[in-house]
Amino acid sequence: MQKALTAASFAIAFGTAMTLAAAPVAAQDKMADKEKCYGVALKGKNDCKAGAGTSCAGSSKMDYQGNAWSMVPKGTCEKTASPTSPTGFGQLKEFKEKKA
Repeated sequence: MQKALTAASFAIAFGTAMTLAAAPVAAQDKMADKEKCYGVALKGKNDCKAGAGTSCAGSSKMDYQGNAWSMVPKGTCEKTASPTSPTGFGQLKEFKEKKA
């Protein structure tokens, strides 16, 4: 009985370890299909740092801020409208806003 219990405990522990080890890989795969897109976030809705004087998510001070970014599906950034961008679309690098 003791031997069977030990084998079952080992199997459960091994399965748990394998699941936890795979979690970061799954998160990386999701991020591989995304890119940072500047100038598309609404005020307070950016994903992370929005330039000097800000810290992280939700710190953008205006809609379509040129140094605030959001993660978008890869290949869609430069097709997403951004009224403050020089091109009128999201950018892969931060930019100085034009008047909307």
